[in-house]
Amino acid sequence: MARELKLGLNVGYWAGGPPPGAAESVQEAERLGFDSIWTAEAYGSDALLPLAWWGSSTERIKLGTAIVQISARTPAATAMAAMTLDHLSGGRLILGLGVSGPQVVEGWYGQPFAKPLARMREYIGILRDIWARQGPVTNDGPHYPLPISGGTGLGKPLKSSIHLLREDIPIYLAAEGPKNIAMAAELCDGWLAIFYSPQHEDLYREPLEEGFAREGARHSSENFEVAATVPLIVTDDIESAADALRPMYALYFGGMGAKGANFHANVPIRMGYEADVRKIQELYLGGNKQEAAAAVPQQLIEQLTLIGPAEKIRHDLEAWRDSSVTTLLIAGDPQTLRTAAELVLG
Repeated sequence: MARELKLGLNVGYWAGGPPPGAAESVQEAERLGFDSIWTAEAYGSDALLPLAWWGSSTERIKLGTAIVQISARTPAATAMAAMTLDHLSGGRLILGLGVSGPQVVEGWYGQPFAKPLARMREYIGILRDIWARQGPVTNDGPHYPLPISGGTGLGKPLKSSIHLLREDIPIYLAAEGPKNIAMAAELCDGWLAIFYSPQHEDLYREPLEEGFAREGARHSSENFEVAATVPLIVTDDIESAADALRPMYALYFGGMGAKGANFHANVPIRMGYEADVRKIQELYLGGNKQEAAAAVPQQLIEQLTLIGPAEKIRHDLEAWRDSSVTTLLIAGDPQTLRTAAELVLG
């Protein structure tokens, strides 16, 4: 059944320095009725400080992290930052979490990447225990023991010195594989999808339903949020729009992670593009980035994006309205945001 879609502005992470015009885009997004703005982090700018800075000039729009990398901060540090920003924003924070990948986790943060699902489950459990303030927080799990064993022996369980502004802070999980998507549906309030195709809805609906069916699941499909990153380019030249996006998809599908451990590449592989992805990876990792970009099929790009003339995009939006997605996360200048609001919000 078709649903009304919400819009979010995805500011992302920085390339070299603060993105020009970001503050203006954030304010325009709020004026246009966007539901949320989102910041990110990789191994440069962090997600929380820009969100607080730009969010301070807004009054209504929700403030989301897409994502906070869990290896960058202990669970307690993330819980503290989330409580603080939620108070300062008047209860507008959405805490988007993700595990990142082994290159960043082990190479940048110096943390082990093993068992990412188990680490995330334990991490979320500690966040919710801290926020609940039912007593001093302890954790017997293997990844984030509280208090830590060894050391001085003087560590003791503590309870947060501040209360939450709200009963609970929404947690969204960035997930690509079926097991991660199911865990998002089980433990979280929403799912952050970086590569989503409404033409392959079965790839997502099955793990979502599996998560909703687990004992203790927080939500059902009726009240679970799915925020999907969707490039939007309104133009009469579809091929030119696809060419503009090809380098980004070549980087994600061909150049991120090792050849046998690229979680991003697994998404188009599950969509049926395995031969194309293998070619893209071979070219990209061989140093042929332009050829890798040219090898990204236009059909794949059109299934992951909204590109083309306005009437085509209006038609293509119907498939998104019939999907599990509740929010489209787009990037762009104020004019792009105005066009998106006209097409999506009517």
